Amino acid sequence: MEIPISLNKIVVQQSYPLLFATISGSHLYGFPSPDSDYDLRGVHILPIQEVVGLNIGAETIEISKVYESLELDLVTHDIKKFFLLLLKNNSYVLEQLYSPLILKTTPEHEELKSIAQGCITRHHSHHYFGFAATQWKLFEKEQPHRLKPLLYVYRVLLSGIYLMQTGVVEANLVKLNEVFNLPYIPELIAQKLTDKEKSILSNIDITFHQQEYDRLCSQLQATYEASALPEAPVAKAALHDLLLHMRMRN
Repeated sequence: MEIPISLNKIVVQQSYPLLFATISGSHLYGFPSPDSDYDLRGVHILPIQEVVGLNIGAETIEISKVYESLELDLVTHDIKKFFLLLLKNNSYVLEQLYSPLILKTTPEHEELKSIAQGCITRHHSHHYFGFAATQWKLFEKEQPHRLKPLLYVYRVLLSGIYLMQTGVVEANLVKLNEVFNLPYIPELIAQKLTDKEKSILSNIDITFHQQEYDRLCSQLQATYEASALPEAPVAKAALHDLLLHMRMRN
């Protein structure tokens, strides 16, 4: 995708130096609507005096605003908080770290991507199960049925299955479906790309999608049970060393 220049401008304006900043959300997932906002995610680096002193800096910074006609949502975590999240089977931060839609990068960003391979475990599947269940309940409950939660269900389940099978973080539904070849996915994505963010599904076969949801949940369970991924992260020492290096340098 072509990244608007305005997004790079807002990243440059941040108060603290950034380890990286990427685009997440529907743009990363491959199905942004014309009116979708931009979800920017990243890692900032608090100076050492705001970590060890009495005046502690913000571990998380959140900004929601319209900037140069673009609606955006920016969230950054301090490096220590982000590294701890990496060690807790948090798939959100993995997808932010490995997003190919990069607004800001550093040599340490590349180093972190290498280290974080040691944070990927079989138990990331639990995140995908939980997120899919939440989105499916939302899809079922809303009348009329909205398209976005259904696309999230499929995106999340396929991401989880693919991660369990390969150890590779892939959040883009278009790319995932090149592997899984679900025939109904392209039509759903095409509608989302041309319609509003809160677009409604008409003539939807709920029974069919319920069956697909159940089938993919079963497949995720099977790939979790068969996965060769480790039980626990093995990257804590490397993350510790990188944290000290970045903190002392700033």
